[in-house]
Amino acid sequence: MIDNKYIRFDWAAKRMLRDKANFDVLEGLITVLIGEETKIVELLESEGNQNAPDDKYNRVDVMARNSKGEYIIVEVQLTREIHYLERMLYGTSKVVTDNIRLGEKYDQVKKVYSINILYFPLGSGKDYVYHGTTRFVGIHTHDELSITDYEANTLGMRNPSDVFPEYYLIRVNEFNQLATTPLEEWLDYLKNVHIKDDTTVPGLQEARAKLRYMQMDEKERRQYERDMENQMIQNDVLETARIEGKAEGREEGLAEGREEGRAEGRAEGLAEGKAEGRAEGRAEGRAEGLAEGKAEGRAEGKAEAQRENARKMKEKGIPVDTIAEITGLAPAEIKEL
Repeated sequence: MIDNKYIRFDWAAKRMLRDKANFDVLEGLITVLIGEETKIVELLESEGNQNAPDDKYNRVDVMARNSKGEYIIVEVQLTREIHYLERMLYGTSKVVTDNIRLGEKYDQVKKVYSINILYFPLGSGKDYVYHGTTRFVGIHTHDELSITDYEANTLGMRNPSDVFPEYYLIRVNEFNQLATTPLEEWLDYLKNVHIKDDTTVPGLQEARAKLRYMQMDEKERRQYERDMENQMIQNDVLETARIEGKAEGREEGLAEGREEGRAEGRAEGLAEGKAEGRAEGRAEGRAEGLAEGKAEGRAEGKAEAQRENARKMKEKGIPVDTIAEITGLAPAEIKEL
């Protein structure tokens, strides 16, 4: 029934959950995930919670501070980002350094929780939630380093797990089961936008009351529907780019951060077809083979390298006949470059 239709979490996080009156929804998710009751004191400005055009459909991140003064990053990533793990590390590191002033003692460093809600495949694990912490383990004794009572009570030292950032990776698309636990109910909402009528899960009770589609005014509903349509269009564009990248296997610019959608398509297509073609066919590392086979990949890589070299020589004003003699390409083909 449309009365039970709920707003998607990523959209709500971008526009509705920043209202202090709605903090309880986000608090519920963090509480269920971390395993202890969390209260958000304030939301802080971060890279992704500014409504930049390229951020609108791609990612949402909320940076919050709890009652302990600890920082919590909640990020929703809708599309593939190849170096996402590196970006997670950068994000937590930046929060640490941005929130301690020059000259302050290191005991002012606050713990950072990084919660990442991912709608793209990352890695090959079988679980849908992964948790990472920093532990120091003896290489000979295999025991875990911890502080003594004296260090804790007298010196105010903290265990490594209380200092270093803590990471949660929620792989939403990997959740395919009946929701029976609080965390599973949250995954059911994140993936299927479904909330049980009789839920008692922290955050979802509040979401049932505050994130109903029919509670939005007409302007908000139109904006929501437009954004959902745009997301569908972008997903289609990304899938098309992936297919084209796999078939052609020759676009360059992954390292330079070209358009994200085409980079995703190329990354998947090139990985399957061009390893040997790149090694033999492109002196500058730009050869990309086809997924259909190593032999075809090598041939395409060499041909693309010849065309690229010919194109550069043509731009430098070298005569077509000379280019043809050097590259072995037909003059007519060179003129079309």
